[in-house]
Amino acid sequence: MQNKQLAREYAPVDEQKFTRDLAGRLKAKIVEDHRSGIMRRDAHPKMHGVVKAEFIIEPDLPQALRVGVFRQPGVYPAWIRFSNADAGLGPDIRRGIRGMAIKLMDVAGEKILHDEKNERTQDFLLISTNVFLTRDVREFDNLTRALTGSILAKIVFFLRHWRVVRNVFKSMKRFANPLQIRYWSTTPYLFGNAAVKYSAIPHVDAADAIPGNPDKDFLRKAMAAQLAHGTAVFDFAVQFQADADRMPIEDSGCEWSETVSPFRKIATIKILQQHCDDEKHRQFGENLSYTPWHSLPEHRPLGGINRARRVVYRTISMFRHAQNNVPMQEPAGFDIEKSGAECR
Repeated sequence: MQNKQLAREYAPVDEQKFTRDLAGRLKAKIVEDHRSGIMRRDAHPKMHGVVKAEFIIEPDLPQALRVGVFRQPGVYPAWIRFSNADAGLGPDIRRGIRGMAIKLMDVAGEKILHDEKNERTQDFLLISTNVFLTRDVREFDNLTRALTGSILAKIVFFLRHWRVVRNVFKSMKRFANPLQIRYWSTTPYLFGNAAVKYSAIPHVDAADAIPGNPDKDFLRKAMAAQLAHGTAVFDFAVQFQADADRMPIEDSGCEWSETVSPFRKIATIKILQQHCDDEKHRQFGENLSYTPWHSLPEHRPLGGINRARRVVYRTISMFRHAQNNVPMQEPAGFDIEKSGAECR
């Protein structure tokens, strides 16, 4: 058998069937979970905060890192949404996965999605664990079916998928402050002609402690307290695929070793001092939509999980916005008063 090639996708022939099933299953799930009120996301429905930031491209990057939005030094305004991946809206003290979704604005160039090719946004999606829970779309669809099924279905699935059990166990953690967590893309992306994964690495001088008797929404309050008096800073870094077999494109549940290929900083994320804990920000963040396919072709998502995201995210986003009677439109600046209710 010939070794796989770097930055090349190998899509299974039955992937589209599982993608369609997954989209339908998740759509049905959000209807079941939100029978009244706002129709929320199927994942990451609980927002800890949406904040204004500057995405600062490093000066003097080597030629191999000068790709797409990183081609030249500069500063992009950005909206960053921090969230809980759990489908519920439970207390923050629960163990779980947290999300960091970055939306750059003023990004020139034609984008991938045909009906949004003239939009000026670029999204990067990251979570608080370095591997995705499942290998591929088929396994993720089966996991979703088990989690929405009977106790027996859950037991049978997890008995047959020990690596999923391990990935879930490693990812379920408690956190003190979303601004002090390291995040990873888990899924790969093109970077010009190469394949990469991304990570956001926080600068933390003195880490917060989890409160002894925490409020249900203490992570939102920890963020708001930090940003009311100062900034938060992350390094945005890239990890190149160095071995197509040990660092696969089509298996998002497999860790890419940082020993084999270390992360390299390409930008600084500076979250500005601000007041972000109010109803206007909560409504704005609820209506925002993030997908890795809001992207320049140079940063095209790779692998089965990302191919499924193209279908699933759009299906869910269109359904939610229609049900919530909110137009779908990308933000163009920091003025919530002007564009908040019209941003998806």
